[in-house]
Amino acid sequence: MNEKEREDWIEAGRLLFAGPVDFELGVVSMDNLPDASLPEVAFAGRSNVGKSSLVNAVTGRLKLARASTEPGRTRELNFFRVGETLRLVDLPGYGYAKAGQADIKRWTTLTRDYLRGRPSLMRVILLIDSRHGLKPHDKEVMDALDTAAVTYQIVLTKADKIKPSELAEVAAATRAAIAKRPAAHPEVIATSSETGLGIDVLRAEIAALA
Repeated sequence: MNEKEREDWIEAGRLLFAGPVDFELGVVSMDNLPDASLPEVAFAGRSNVGKSSLVNAVTGRLKLARASTEPGRTRELNFFRVGETLRLVDLPGYGYAKAGQADIKRWTTLTRDYLRGRPSLMRVILLIDSRHGLKPHDKEVMDALDTAAVTYQIVLTKADKIKPSELAEVAAATRAAIAKRPAAHPEVIATSSETGLGIDVLRAEIAALA
């Protein structure tokens, strides 16, 4: 896109999240999902990757999603309504969590069923800690999304925690890893919830889906 198109694209993202954004409900069962009348964008990632912090940064709200240093705090599907335009969904983290095996199995199954069968799901934002890059758990989730034909986009988090040269290497390695994956969006976005790096681009990507 040319410079004017990019400016309009970024502005559309800003305008979307300048309007009302509210917590709608937390869901612990597929039977309790809200209606599928609005497009949905889901945030997924390993425990403690920074999902809740990124949701807060994207929406411009400090405490919309509850952030915690305790891995596995998000234990339900949290739906946030962005005006009358779309919903954001904060999914439970995968990998390590301070919880019993029965609880972990329950919310893992819930997440899997949502990702496989939600007709209004437009894209999964798959968060990867830029300090660590893709891990086996991430690749398993990508395999599942490829199989289910659910489009996903890699967003690198905590990009302010490493040197720019290291970030460039991680981003390049990530792009190479997803190049032949059928459901992967080709653009990788590096973000920081603390500095605001990449937040405007991610907002624009989400607004385009609405």
